[in-house]
Amino acid sequence: MDSKQTMPIITENELQEMRAVFKNEDFVEAARSIRQSLVDIEDVILNIAVTGESGSGKSTFINVIRGVEDEDKDAAKTGVVETTVEPTPYSHPQHKNVHYWDLPGIGTPSFNARDYMKLVNFSQYDFFFIIASERFKDCHIQLAQAIHTMGKKFYFLRSKIDSDLNASRTRRRNSYNEENILKDIRNRCIQGLHEGGIKQPQVFLLSCLELDKYDFYNMQKTLESELPSQKRHVFLLSLPNIYKQALEKKKDALRNQIWKWASGYAISSLCARGDIATLVNTMTEFKEAFGLDERSLEKLAKTFGKELSDLKSVIRSPLVHQQMICEHDINRELLSQDKAAIILMLKKYVASLVPVIASMADVGIAFGTAYWMLCSFLTDVADDAARVLSKALESSA
Repeated sequence: MDSKQTMPIITENELQEMRAVFKNEDFVEAARSIRQSLVDIEDVILNIAVTGESGSGKSTFINVIRGVEDEDKDAAKTGVVETTVEPTPYSHPQHKNVHYWDLPGIGTPSFNARDYMKLVNFSQYDFFFIIASERFKDCHIQLAQAIHTMGKKFYFLRSKIDSDLNASRTRRRNSYNEENILKDIRNRCIQGLHEGGIKQPQVFLLSCLELDKYDFYNMQKTLESELPSQKRHVFLLSLPNIYKQALEKKKDALRNQIWKWASGYAISSLCARGDIATLVNTMTEFKEAFGLDERSLEKLAKTFGKELSDLKSVIRSPLVHQQMICEHDINRELLSQDKAAIILMLKKYVASLVPVIASMADVGIAFGTAYWMLCSFLTDVADDAARVLSKALESSA
């Protein structure tokens, strides 16, 4: 790996968590508990409901946020007429426990919010996206009020902002001002919702054709602050890699879990050699989370009209370059004497702060090995992902 050959800094938060877990000095039981907590995170289910009128862009939004083309076999069906007659789940391609539910359209003359909530099995969703491509109408307000009454979160998405801007640009060639137009659209949406009785509506302006623009990042930040911790972790990892800030959030989320993966690897060293397959799987997950697997890179290249080879040209880590990481690659990385010295330093440092590790030499080495390897690789992946994104956003002019 090309990361800096220095000992990773263990944060005070990590140390506090480690001390709390290992306070009884039973490393085996503590490590098993840690491994189970990682399994629990992987098993967290996130169900996101997406609803709105026919033609508002529900299905397109679901496809875009999942990184799926409308013509892919697992895409949500799109069209100018309503194609959804019952709640239909669509899983994220890499994060199978994240489900976006395409709900039947609202806005018919006979629409009744409470009947609709029963129809779509309201209780199974963590929160709702309510989408409109023009103004928010009485049906949207009725639905929001019913959701609020039942104790769930909802967010208003004003879609097809690119179409509004293109129309304004055509009609007002001399006076066109994008910032003012966006402000006006947002204010009109909020005012209409206020008049309908929604006191503090959260409205986000989006374009499914240009997800990297407008309010997508603000929407992400809002959800990050309002979701429970485990569901927030899963949601962050599933988001498309179209903002450098989002890459940093993913890095932080994964960085906070590394000491747990390292502990799991260390306990495997008690039975035999460290289970390198654990490191392989975790590092592969890092690549996928940052969109550096082959499928994600191809999708990014297509989205921004770039050559796949151009995006790959800025990737510096040899392990990221490879389509698959294998145990041989990791063993080779660990043969270097300077890296072995770093691992030994890390082991001594952690052992001095977490006494139970000091009493088990092999465990300490295994922990230091895994911790250093995963921290270094995460840095490489995050840096490469930032370079790839910059290349994708680079002007072709």
